[in-house]
Formats: sequence, C-alpha cells, structure tokens
Amino acid sequence: MMTFPTSMSDKHDREDGGTGVAVETRTKTRRPPLYKVMLLNDDFTPMEFVVLVLERFFGMNHAQAFELMLTVHKKGVAVVGVFAFEIAETKVGQVMDLARRHQHPLQCTMERE
Repeated sequence: MMTFPTSMSDKHDREDGGTGVAVETRTKTRRPPLYKVMLLNDDFTPMEFVVLVLERFFGMNHAQAFELMLTVHKKGVAVVGVFAFEIAETKVGQVMDLARRHQHPLQCTMERE
C-alpha cells in the first residue's frame, strides 16, 4: 500500500532521513483437511460383496481387498482410505448406494482425520 504525505513537512522529513521498510506479505495456503473413510462390520453383508466394494471404489487388488475385509470383520471397523472432503463424501455415497441397491446393510462413514 502506498501512502502520500499529508503536508510539505511530512514529505521533507521523509526525504531527509526517514527510513522505510518494504514489507511483502505472503499468504500461505493451507492444505485442506483430510477425511478417513471407514467400513463398518455387520453380520449380514457377504464378505465377497465387501471385497468387491474395496476393489471397485478404493482401487485395491483382490489380495489387498480381502485382507482389509478381514480386518473389518475382526475389528468391527477399518479405515479404507483418506481423502479430501469431496472425494471422501463421493466414495461414501457410492458405497452406500451400491449396498442399498444390493439390499445389504453395509455402512460406510467418514470422519475428519
């Protein structure tokens, strides 16, 4: 921001010995918060369906999906990915929609990391 002298004496004082420091303001951009997408275990959704969901929506190969499905089954919940808000929200919606269409009670949630 540039300032102008309000009177001749202000201009004269600055020229004679006043010093100024130029300050450059930098804005730091923050990374958006990340969200964990989690699958919850239930007693009715077939294990094969959970493996299919992990392969289709989370890009896992069959071995990775099978291993994570077992973690969900044994521990009751597992983080299946960490994403920006919009991506996490989309993945949760995709999983819930597919589960609903196949009449499975599979639950998928997200929470801030």
